[in-house]
Amino acid sequence: MPDTCAVEQHAHWKPGRKSAPGFAEQCRQLTEARAEFAWLRTGSIIVQQQALKDFAQAMAHYFGKTHRRPTWRKRGRGEGFRIVAAKAGDVRRLSRQVGEVKIPKVGWVRFRWSRPIPGGVKSFRVTRDAAGRWHVAFAAIPEPIPAPGTGVVVGVDRGVAVSAALSTGETLNAPALRDIEKTRLARLLRKLARAKRGSNRRGRVKAAIAKLKARESDRRKDWIEKTSTGLARRFDMIAVEDLKISGMTRTAKGTLDAPGRNVRQKAGLNRGILASGWGLLVERLEHKAPGRVQKINPRYTSQTCNACGHRAAGSRQSQSRFRCVACGHQAHADVNAARNIRDTAAGHAVAAQGGPPLGGPVNREPQRDLLLVG
Repeated sequence: MPDTCAVEQHAHWKPGRKSAPGFAEQCRQLTEARAEFAWLRTGSIIVQQQALKDFAQAMAHYFGKTHRRPTWRKRGRGEGFRIVAAKAGDVRRLSRQVGEVKIPKVGWVRFRWSRPIPGGVKSFRVTRDAAGRWHVAFAAIPEPIPAPGTGVVVGVDRGVAVSAALSTGETLNAPALRDIEKTRLARLLRKLARAKRGSNRRGRVKAAIAKLKARESDRRKDWIEKTSTGLARRFDMIAVEDLKISGMTRTAKGTLDAPGRNVRQKAGLNRGILASGWGLLVERLEHKAPGRVQKINPRYTSQTCNACGHRAAGSRQSQSRFRCVACGHQAHADVNAARNIRDTAAGHAVAAQGGPPLGGPVNREPQRDLLLVG
């Protein structure tokens, strides 16, 4: 409720008018509103103030041109709240897999203790995803994964058919829904198209779809965590392409005056890119191996022969096959690109250090949500 009022206050602002109230002024208004309305006092003031603080941070990001303008909250999206100033006794363990957390105005709520919780936790966030699952995430900054100290660099080429190809020759694929799950999802989408808007049947179908999509997302995130941890432990430097994913996944439908071309094919490509977790993989690598992730210009990495350096578009004969038209070198196309990325990163490292070439091929645990239970 407070964040909704904050959005409305800023929506009425126009150039020439008095500035919209900031965080301090909105907190003062919240205090006055709580004194007047009993129903507002039934909620936790900590939750309400943190909602205003989150809105203020969102507006700062908007003015800094790093995020979009915050807008009205949609039902089922981004639902949750944050608790700060948590005390040491607000989290306790009941058994090996079950714990309790104390939430103001609610009391003790059980959750599944799915991973170790570091000591000294001062805040946590409770959220509800589209599948109806509640999670609690405790704020903590884990230690980065130490480098092995071997001086080895690995190149990582991200793709759709192969989610991540390594310069070592390994190819990794993000898990997806099984065939039987894809068939059920297609059937549910057809039912959703026939269901009347606002009906109970439509709500049940949407919930079933959300559960399937959440299952796919959970598998992809688990794969990303394991893959990023493995790379951070095995290699001193991880080189990736500097891809502008938001631009690459922008819709091609165009406008009424200038309609787009190959819209359906582009939509399928966008889904494939997002399903491979390109952005999250690099983000987690930067968290776990800070300072050891190097972004390389992706230009011509898929057209250049790693053996002789000849560049030609015709060398890439298919999605998976690369055969150099100059020297005849053959390799998996994505692995060849990954090796070009590795060599470019190795060259940058040598130039920066002013020393001899590296002696090998040139390459924090997450804040996971804990599931609330009954």
